[in-house]
Amino acid sequence: MPKPLNIIFAGTPEFAVPCLQSLYNSEHNICAVYTQPDKPSGRGQKLHASAVKEWSIAKNISVYQPVSLKNSEVQEQLRSFQADLMVVVAYGLILPQAVLEIPRLGCVNVHGSILPRWRGAAPIQYALLAGDTETGITIMQMDVGMDTGDILKIVPYSIQAHDTSASVFQHLAELAPSALLSTIQELITGTYIRHKQDESLATYASKINKDDARIFWNKPAKVIDRQIRAYYPWPIAYTIFNQQVIKIHQARILQNTSSTHKPGTIISFSGDEVLVATLDEIIAISIWQFPNMKKMPVKNWLNGHQHLLPPESILL
Repeated sequence: MPKPLNIIFAGTPEFAVPCLQSLYNSEHNICAVYTQPDKPSGRGQKLHASAVKEWSIAKNISVYQPVSLKNSEVQEQLRSFQADLMVVVAYGLILPQAVLEIPRLGCVNVHGSILPRWRGAAPIQYALLAGDTETGITIMQMDVGMDTGDILKIVPYSIQAHDTSASVFQHLAELAPSALLSTIQELITGTYIRHKQDESLATYASKINKDDARIFWNKPAKVIDRQIRAYYPWPIAYTIFNQQVIKIHQARILQNTSSTHKPGTIISFSGDEVLVATLDEIIAISIWQFPNMKKMPVKNWLNGHQHLLPPESILL
């Protein structure tokens, strides 16, 4: 019977927690958890711990938060754990070659796309923006490149027409733990198969910022629909009216419709939705958010707020 592994886990957001939980529940030993330093957030800019840190503290697992892994003292600390393997899930820091060589079995990464498509920081959002019909989880043997290492396992997921980044994150987070544990078992027994990535198929998902989420209504409805779904729950797609930001949380395309209105025109308030003209078909908004207000269904907003946005208004 193979011995359980000593594993260093490195991850930061909520997406990483199910993999960490699965390792904790397995026969393997988590000897240390690495996560990014606490970051300021919210109106008060108070420091907040990552989801991985909060989970680890609750389980009494030692947590380390270096700003970089390039420091020799940090690397010496990593060596002191005598780890067999390092598991990385959305950690957010670069692992230099010296770190990759520390664990006996190297470092494996759990990535939220089917590599080599959508290497980088925001693979789920870019898959939705591109209108991809499939994404998935890739378990990869890490090297010094950005998501360029050999593929150990792929678990696909079919993207549904209603999927948002939030729902795809959830599906992939549920697929990842079993894929990770089976890959580790294959590493232990030597039954794994490594596949080189096809560099000619590589695409990149660079970091997203809030400006990317602005809607331009002179684009096709399918592009706007993808944008709204891709940027939910962050940074939230938005439009401008009277120099105010209106965030769009949920919408749909009215299939087989068209409009002679200028793109961005509010055509009407129809039942529970706001109908907006685009380059071609009509977008029906069902949940939105005005400045200094909570997000709310359009049907609730209409009670007492409709004067803020009369029909025939133009969204920019």
